[in-house]
Amino acid sequence: MTKTNGLLALLLLAPPAAELPPGFVSITPGPGLAGWHISQVNHHGNTQSWKVENGVVSVTQDREGNGGILLTDRKYRNFEIYLEMQPDFGCDSGLFLRSSEKGEAYQVMLDYLPKGNMGGIYGERLEGVKGARGDWEKAWKKDEWNSLRARIEGAAPHITVWINGVQVTDWTDTANHAAGGAEDGMIALQIHGGARCSPGKYHRFRNIGIREL
Repeated sequence: MTKTNGLLALLLLAPPAAELPPGFVSITPGPGLAGWHISQVNHHGNTQSWKVENGVVSVTQDREGNGGILLTDRKYRNFEIYLEMQPDFGCDSGLFLRSSEKGEAYQVMLDYLPKGNMGGIYGERLEGVKGARGDWEKAWKKDEWNSLRARIEGAAPHITVWINGVQVTDWTDTANHAAGGAEDGMIALQIHGGARCSPGKYHRFRNIGIREL
């Protein structure tokens, strides 16, 4: 085992941090995927590789090109979400806010691949969303667990994103471009379909918490 592989193994085996930030309540799936469900109608696919082990949610494409999203059973309106993540480089993911079952959502980008972006905003299948890039390199810790906190509030959403406590994005939409004009929706974790990820490359999440505003 190389030194790098040994370090990654230790990171992945390390137990989740004991506490969420003050005011947050856990929505980490469990037991199993309880509280969440796999979308069967998302255009990225319906990968069945979602697992929760020792409090860590992991996902990869279960076959070439087949990604997908994992959605909360509940809908939320104005809230902050906190999570910790440890992705493999070369794989595209996202955190969906106010999502529909199909995955139409305001997306916090978790594009951990060449020329990708972490913490920026994208309109996933939403028309008229210009979005923004996150200034993430100043805060990101390579090959470590990183924390992400995102806040969404308002009918025309104001979204703020922090990585490891450093603000990387502060963005307000020009109008409400959510599907059907919705002002609430589910939260989703994504593993990208197609060639922007591949089987065996994982995104990992732990300590997922929410604070409703």
